[in-house]
Amino acid sequence: MAATMKLATSIFRPGLFAGKTAIVTGGGTGIGLGITKELLHLGCKVMIASRKEERLKESMTKIKNWLQPENVEHIQMTLCNIRKEEEVKKLMSHTIATFGGIDYLVNNGGGQFIAPMENVSLKGWNAIVETNLTGTFLCIREAFNQWMQQHGGAMVNITMDLWRGFPGFAASSAARAGIDNLTKSLAMEWAPSGVRINSLAPGTIYSETAAANYPDPNMFNDIIPTIPAKRLGTVEEVASAACFLLSPGASFITGESLKVDGGQCLYRVSWEIPDHDSMPVYKWQEKSKEEDKDKPKAKL
Repeated sequence: MAATMKLATSIFRPGLFAGKTAIVTGGGTGIGLGITKELLHLGCKVMIASRKEERLKESMTKIKNWLQPENVEHIQMTLCNIRKEEEVKKLMSHTIATFGGIDYLVNNGGGQFIAPMENVSLKGWNAIVETNLTGTFLCIREAFNQWMQQHGGAMVNITMDLWRGFPGFAASSAARAGIDNLTKSLAMEWAPSGVRINSLAPGTIYSETAAANYPDPNMFNDIIPTIPAKRLGTVEEVASAACFLLSPGASFITGESLKVDGGQCLYRVSWEIPDHDSMPVYKWQEKSKEEDKDKPKAKL
C-alpha cells in the first residue's frame, strides 16, 4: 500500500513511486525533510541519512507520527557522515539490504556559512568542499557502483543559485558549481547504464532549521526585494521539483540544472558594493603626429 500523509495534498498522482526506494541525505530537516515527506506521500520507501543522531531520531519520530500507522516501515534512518568513504559505502549497502535496491538518490546533505573569502581559513574551506562536493561525489559513485550501474536509476543533486557568483558564500558556491559540472559530466558517462542525473538549485527557501543557522533574524526578509516573485520559497516547492526530476515525467531530462528561485537569478544579488575608486581606468596613450612621422614605413 502506498505511504500517505494524514493532512496534505500533492500535485502528483497517489502511488506514483510505489515500490520504489530512495535515499535522501540530510533528509531529516529543511529541504531534505520536505523531499522525504513528498516521496513517502507518493508511496516511496525512504532511507534518510545524517551524521547527527539526535536530530535524526527526532525527525524519525515526527515522520512516523505523520504517516499512517501501516506505513511507518517505509521510513528508515542511517547515521552517515558523507565525508567518510566507508560510512557512505555502508549507507548504500544497508539500504540495499533493507529495501532491496536504490531507485533514487537525492544528495541534499551539505553545509555553508557566511564569510568574506579573505576570512575563510583553510580548515573552513576544506570543510565546505568535503561536505558538499566530496560528499556528493562519494554518494553518487557508491550508489552507481553498488546498484544503479546494473539496474538504472535517477539522482538529484541539490546545489544553489550560483549562476552569477554568490558573494559571502564563495566557498560553498565554488563547491556546488563543481557539483553542477559533475552532474553534467556523469549524465553522459552513465547514460548507457540507464542513469539520469540532474541538479536542482533552490533560491532563498525559508525553513526554521535554515533560519536557525544564521545570526541575523531579518536576513531572509531582507532578501525578498531581490526576488521577482517578491516572496521566499517553500520547502514544498523544492520537494515537488525534486520529485518531478525523479519521476517518469522527466525520463528525457538528464544533465540539467533546474532553478527553483522565483526568478531571483535573473534579477539582482543582495550583496551591496559600496562606492569606490579602487579600479582606475586604463587608456591607450595617444601618439603625437610628430612621433608617428618618425616611425619607419613598411615597404611593399
